[in-house]
Order: sequence, then structure tokens, then C-alpha cells
Amino acid sequence: MKLPENFTPRIVTKITATLLLGAVGGAVADYLTLPMPWLVGALLITLAPALSGAPLQNPKRLRFYAASALGVMLGSGFTPEIFKQAAQWPISLTAILIYTVVVGGLVVFCLNKLTKLGFVNSFFGASPGGLVEMVLLAREYGGDEKRVSLMHSTRLMLTVLIIPIFYRLYYGYTPAARAAGLESHGNIGLYDAAVLISCGVIGYWGAKKLNVPAYQIFGPLFLSAFVHITGITSAHMPNSLIIIAQVIFGTALGCSFLGISLRTVAVTLATSVAMTLTYLTLAAASAYGLGHLTGLPFKTLFLIFSPGGLPEMTLISLSLNIDIAFVTTHHAVRVVFLLFIVPVIFYWIAPRYGISTHKKQG
Repeated sequence: MKLPENFTPRIVTKITATLLLGAVGGAVADYLTLPMPWLVGALLITLAPALSGAPLQNPKRLRFYAASALGVMLGSGFTPEIFKQAAQWPISLTAILIYTVVVGGLVVFCLNKLTKLGFVNSFFGASPGGLVEMVLLAREYGGDEKRVSLMHSTRLMLTVLIIPIFYRLYYGYTPAARAAGLESHGNIGLYDAAVLISCGVIGYWGAKKLNVPAYQIFGPLFLSAFVHITGITSAHMPNSLIIIAQVIFGTALGCSFLGISLRTVAVTLATSVAMTLTYLTLAAASAYGLGHLTGLPFKTLFLIFSPGGLPEMTLISLSLNIDIAFVTTHHAVRVVFLLFIVPVIFYWIAPRYGISTHKKQG
């Protein structure tokens, strides 16, 4: 991947200044314990200047490398222990997979019919997968990554804000300011570093050669998952590299709003709020029904059906001290399932709406 000819010292300076702004937003979001703080914070702090036409420089070239680093990070979460635990809860795991397809499909259908987002934006914006993965897939199939990123950011933030308030009001839970029990990853040995770097580099270029959708993240993710599941390594990326990757990706997403009207943002936000409240309502209904079937407590089941990401829901279950292994395993299985099923469903349905499944270049 070669740098563009206009990658001048002036452009480098502007990119550096823009990334520093994104880092400030990430630090503030981390202090406020927002979901995916360094990514979401960088996105939010660059969003307003981008909409106002400030002279930001989008680090979109660096975003490809950041996506690969995030892919390696996500893949490291798929350990043998998760699959061992998954075998203990067949009914609830089956329920969560059925729920994901049925409810996700319903929300996509409603968005496509009731809004002017278009099928691609509705599909990837409503699919309850990871923010980064869905944004990259939307981009490759002609969607508006700006709208899709804003929809997922809004969904994550609302979910993480609403659920602790609900549990405080109805169950008396008081979440900790930070999930102190979350593992902190520091320096790693040369062998583990070589394995993880290989996952990023080989995964990136291999997936690109194989024409894998959103190859920047999916190639490294699948290769990282493989080496962790097989026990080749159990290492995780250092937190500092994860933070840098999130800042780069979040800043690039925020800068992508350059030239976008405030009305478009307002309409997308309103749509995202309605979508998230719908997901939460259906999650509560599903948790109530499954609780009657299995005898499992509603307060635990509601967390596995809620539309947050794996890191966010792990943080919530940890801070509320609600069956962490159960919640984490269900969301991990859901994430793995979505990574495989979302592109397949899109390939199957898109032609019916006159949408080409050929990837966009660039």
C-alpha cells in the first residue's frame, strides 16, 4: 500500500494535529467511561469541527492499518474456554442466535421501508454486529459509512447509558465507575509479538488476495482467532497499541463527516435512537419469555439480549456483578455468528433489492 503523492510535510502536520484532537476526545470519553471510549471519543470530538468545515485532515490511509490492529485484538477474544462454556447453555445460546436473525431482520426491514436510508445503510446500520466491522462492510458495498458509524455509535452509547440506570432503578445495582476486573494487557514477548504481527500482516494481505469482504479487519481477525483457539498463542495486544488504533479509526470516522449537513446527522441520530429503543424493548420481551421457559433470572437474560457489543456488555456485567461468564460467552458466540452470517445474508438478499454484491474499489 503506497502513500499518495500529496503526502507532504504539511499534510503530515495536519494529520498529526487531527489525531491529537481525536486522542483528547478519547481520553475524555475514557474518563467518562463511555463505551469503546478511545474510538467513540475520537469520533465525537472530531464530528462537530468536521460538520462546521474546520480544516481537519482525514487519516483514512492510516485507518486500514488501524482496522487490522483492531482485527487482531478482536480475534484474541476467541479462546477455547469460550467454546467449552458455550456447551453448557444450549437453550439460551440457540435462543440468542434465533433472536439475532429474527429481530435483526425485522429492524432492517422496518428501517428500509420507513426511512430513506436505503437498503445497504439499513442492513449494515441495523445489524447488531461490531461498529468497525459493519462500517467497513457498508463502505465496501456502496453504503454511507458516515451514517452507519453514527448509527452504531449511538446504539452503543444509549445501550450502555440506559441499562445501568434501569438496573439501578429496578434492582438497586450501583455500577462501579470502572470495570476494574477487566484484564490489562501490557508488554509481550518476542515470540507472541511475532505471532500477532504475522496475524495482522498475513491476514490483511491474504484476505485482500482472496477478495474477502472488509479484508482489512476480517483477515487479521480470523487469523488471530485461529492462533488463539488452537493455543499457538494466548497473548493480547498491548493496550497502548489498541488505544492508538481506536483513536485513528475513530478520528477517520469523525473526519468523514466533512461536508455533511446537520440535517442529515439529526435525521440519522433520530433514527438510531428509535432503533436502539426498539432493540431494548424486544430484548426485554425476549428475556421475559426465555426466563419463563428456562427459569433463568430476567436480570441476567436481559443482558445477553441487549444490543451492546462484547466489550460493552462484558463491562456492564462486570460492574453489576451479574454472571459474567454467562453474559460474555453469549455475546462472544453472537459476535462470531454475526461475523459469518451477515455477509452471507447480504449476498442472498441484496440482489432482490437491485443491489450489486460486488465490492466497491478504494
